[in-house]
Amino acid sequence: MEELQKALNDKNLTVSNLTEKGRCLFTTRDFSPGEVILSEHPYVSVTSKNKESPNSKCEWCFSSSNLKKCSACHVVWYCSSTCQKLDWKLHSVECQALAKVDKNRVKSITPSIRLMLKLYLRRKLQQQKIVPTTATDNYNLVESLVSHMPDLEEKQLVLYAQMANLVALILQWPESEINIKEIAENFSKLSCNAHSICDSELRPLGTGLYPVISIINHSCLPNSVLVFEGRLAVVRAVQHIPKGTEVSISYVETAGSTITRQKALKEQYFFSCTCSRCIKMGQFDDIEESAVLEGYRCKDRRCNGFLLRDPDDKGFICQHCGLLRNKEEIENIASEVKSMSEKASMALSSGNNTQASFAYKMVEKLQLELCHPFSINLMQTRETLLKIFMELQDWKEALTYCRLTIPIYLRVYPSFHPLVGLQYYTCGKLEWLLGETEEAVKSLTKALDVLRITHGTKTPFMMELLSKLDEAHAEASYKRSSLNDD
Repeated sequence: MEELQKALNDKNLTVSNLTEKGRCLFTTRDFSPGEVILSEHPYVSVTSKNKESPNSKCEWCFSSSNLKKCSACHVVWYCSSTCQKLDWKLHSVECQALAKVDKNRVKSITPSIRLMLKLYLRRKLQQQKIVPTTATDNYNLVESLVSHMPDLEEKQLVLYAQMANLVALILQWPESEINIKEIAENFSKLSCNAHSICDSELRPLGTGLYPVISIINHSCLPNSVLVFEGRLAVVRAVQHIPKGTEVSISYVETAGSTITRQKALKEQYFFSCTCSRCIKMGQFDDIEESAVLEGYRCKDRRCNGFLLRDPDDKGFICQHCGLLRNKEEIENIASEVKSMSEKASMALSSGNNTQASFAYKMVEKLQLELCHPFSINLMQTRETLLKIFMELQDWKEALTYCRLTIPIYLRVYPSFHPLVGLQYYTCGKLEWLLGETEEAVKSLTKALDVLRITHGTKTPFMMELLSKLDEAHAEASYKRSSLNDD
């Protein structure tokens, strides 16, 4: 701990233990918006496949280009000999372990199992001094992480024990070198402390364990943001952080009511948040926000008031104009929304994007009757429609839905949230594609204002944004001068 503290002191940070929170990371100088507070390579990481990122990826850099499969284990992919060499010390021993597994079974080894295999293999390599240790890269930091084992249900404990036995079976180490109970506890640590590694557009690529960054606590109104540059995790300030302030990031989706956020934190991380947003729970502002984000709209379409339940339970009363909305009417529309949402989801899952677009438009129409204009559910439906129309290359419809989401984003997220910047970026690219150059310049500028804080300015992603903005400016200037000549 002393070595870690010294290493963090060099970065103008310090670790403190608070009774109500445990370990916390504090600043020892002021940090400006966009400034890197901390960066860390993973102790271990794995790639993963999902709906948003279905392709295989390089085990080292997470690229999905020019991939070749490891000829020995047939599990891991690399994009180049350089990446393979950089990962070879660890993969050579993992490869030997995986090669012993039956070929039919090796395909069913999950990313979670592989992450744990790599954790123990890397620990052993560090013990043997094949892989070096540093103050910020050693197994002691993993041991210091909280597991929350006493908080787990019996069913989860049994699952972790089964997973631990599978890891031991694959490793085939002597009993003196491996402890099933410790492996099960480490699975619980991964559940609470591992991070989803995402690309610059926040699409998940894999999972990594970052023991130092795991010290940073959660806030529903954080002063920092965690983004990734390849596997490198980077924490940047999104506002001015004075000396002596605790650094915070968000662990969960912050667009939602306090009750929804608290539920997510309790289920995944086993704590109740006491940030500046959450301490207002039950107060009028919090009740209003919950009713807007997750409640119903006023019967009068011209009114944007929020509804609260009628004391007589006859329905919901608009707190702005006083109109009563019948309970039965709300239940009927909600039932229609549920039924149509299931049909839309089935169409999307089957790959029928055209049918899905019609179904989700019906969902949107029903939600406009049911939900407040700033409803999270309505926002999510429009996000889905945006993705569908992007897949269909219907750029005009995609732009329509991109623009419809932005006012809700500005309501539910802080101004310097990466999702706000990314939505402006998408909007700008679509506007430029459709010839709306002046609008594209405005959107891309707004995207840059946010993303230069959250993503920095030196990454390939940000260099591309800057290049697009320069080109859009030049095109807009040319169009204006052509008009003047005419």
